[in-house]
Amino acid sequence: MTNSTGDDVLGPGELPLAAPHDSDAPEEAEAVREAALRAGLEAYDLTDEDLAELADEPRKEQAILPILAVVGRPNVGKSTLVNRIIGQRAAVVEDTPGITRDRVTYPGEWAGHEFILMDTGGWETKVAGLDLSVARQAEVAIDMADAIIFVVDATVGPTATDEQVVKLLRRANKPVVLCANKVDGPRGESMATELWALGLGEPYPVSALHGRGMGDFLDATVALLPTELAREAVSLDTPRRVALVGRPNVGKSSLLNHLAGEQRVVVHDVPGTTRDPVDELVEIEGRPWMLVDTAGIRRRVHQTQGADFYASLRTAAAIERAEVAVVLVDASVPITEQDTRVMSQVVDSGRALVIAFNKWDLVDDESRVLLDRSVETEMVQLRWAPRINFSAATGWHTNRLVRAIDLALSSWDMRVSTGRLNAFLGELVAEHPHPVRSGKQPRILFATQAANRPPRFVLFASGFLDPGYRRFIERRLRETFGFEGTPIQISVRVREKRKRPGGKSRR
Repeated sequence: MTNSTGDDVLGPGELPLAAPHDSDAPEEAEAVREAALRAGLEAYDLTDEDLAELADEPRKEQAILPILAVVGRPNVGKSTLVNRIIGQRAAVVEDTPGITRDRVTYPGEWAGHEFILMDTGGWETKVAGLDLSVARQAEVAIDMADAIIFVVDATVGPTATDEQVVKLLRRANKPVVLCANKVDGPRGESMATELWALGLGEPYPVSALHGRGMGDFLDATVALLPTELAREAVSLDTPRRVALVGRPNVGKSSLLNHLAGEQRVVVHDVPGTTRDPVDELVEIEGRPWMLVDTAGIRRRVHQTQGADFYASLRTAAAIERAEVAVVLVDASVPITEQDTRVMSQVVDSGRALVIAFNKWDLVDDESRVLLDRSVETEMVQLRWAPRINFSAATGWHTNRLVRAIDLALSSWDMRVSTGRLNAFLGELVAEHPHPVRSGKQPRILFATQAANRPPRFVLFASGFLDPGYRRFIERRLRETFGFEGTPIQISVRVREKRKRPGGKSRR
């Protein structure tokens, strides 16, 4: 109801926001307070969507699956075959040889058999530099795999490089299925028979591009997969997924290799070496982490083309699959528009955020002044994100990264009880009420944290809340409860009271 001045006052069945209380109050008191606050909403029209905001989704557990590696020399169609097996264009494919450089994993399934499909770069002999690093990653994939798909171009026949790969596979002593790719008709099938000379058994003629012959080939492949894995299973307490993102050449792959203590991914001075997201299970300080190395985001997605375009899309997907993103920034230069765009992409995706300034060993006094100035101007909206300064090349202060990630993840996971939340808002509104608009002052009726990961709050109000007041609430939420390293989402639902019989609302 309203008084003579037009201000809202409590009517029958309405309850005020809870008064501030000691945060150490017993759980029973919190439950009583929450029930009382919810009772006050019974006089308002709530939709099924409103009630659904209180539902939670349990965290999924990660199963342990056999690894199926796809190897071969460059440009035989390995990534095309991977896309065909998983049923989507996930791996970057181009006519140019050498597009895939790292070991890239995808979930696969055939005839009820689930597995991890590992795409690799082309293996070559007598190479140096970047090509040598790519070849070594293919060798690591062979060592990790439970079974191997060896892809050969049937239109070319066995080459000297193919024969070298066969020697490598025999030393590995892993089950191998020979895939004769690029077979589009009977003539190609007759050419595929030449691959018997490799000594790996029957070649399966397929066309990865058109799907020809894939059924028989996959039946033979999954038959090689072990039913029981010999390697140690990862705990069902799933490792937290951490995406390493940033513009090209800021040291993402170097950081992953340093944290892993070995050369897990290809590192080179050429910007854009990484093109596919690379998942690596790494143990840091006795805890398992799933680190995802991603392609550098060069510019806006619609301005990219070719391999860079698809790499940008896969980086965006990697951010969506991660729980926390570590945005690497080159500390030796001022913050660029690309850096802030990557940070905004992480915030928009709702992931936890850590900002890591790499190459700190290259920062002199003049560079530090320019960097501090750019941080103050370009990152004013991200003061809540933890920041660390480190050097992936020397290892300086890399040990601080886990603490920053833990802080961001704990905030991302945080839940505030309904009683505490409404007590906080009651005190906030009493000190700083919403401005009067058009003679009316919106009133917050009830608030709840509808979800976490990221924290999402729903405010039920009697009127629209100004964007500036929402930002004020977010700022005070951070000051009161922490929430360092996570975006906060606040939505407002304007609800009116149910009408009494006869058409009059309950005022």
